[in-house]
Amino acid sequence: MNAETVDALTIELVRVYDAPRDLVFRMWTDPEHLNRWCHPKDFTVTASGGDIRPGGAWHSTITAPDGTDYRMAGTYREIVANERLVFTHAWIDADGSAGVERVITVLLEDAEGGGTRLTFHEAPFDAADVRDSNSEGWAEVLDSLDAYLPTVG
Repeated sequence: MNAETVDALTIELVRVYDAPRDLVFRMWTDPEHLNRWCHPKDFTVTASGGDIRPGGAWHSTITAPDGTDYRMAGTYREIVANERLVFTHAWIDADGSAGVERVITVLLEDAEGGGTRLTFHEAPFDAADVRDSNSEGWAEVLDSLDAYLPTVG
């Protein structure tokens, strides 16, 4: 099941994965796995790091097929194993300055019939084009997770 709710200020994406919650949670918190799927289609993670704990910082660089690098960073706010991950996200420009900081919440629940229901929420947005671009990118990221999960156990 894939669902999207987008309004003027938020993105909400819902996916159901045929995998247990602990595995889906591990995909979000284990850098070895995170770097293999957490990017839009045809992008690659070329640099990343983080201190996965409340208050810990993270950073990542994804590279587009044309070679353009996109840098991002944030801070973990809340981590509840197998249930919830809350962190900030901001794009970093060429001079190292952070753009608008948004809050991302990833909720994991048992899905009806087994598996895991993931709800992804990002806010606030102040422009529809930025929101839409982020929504498309995160939808591809969540699709990448769906393709990656069967390769791990």
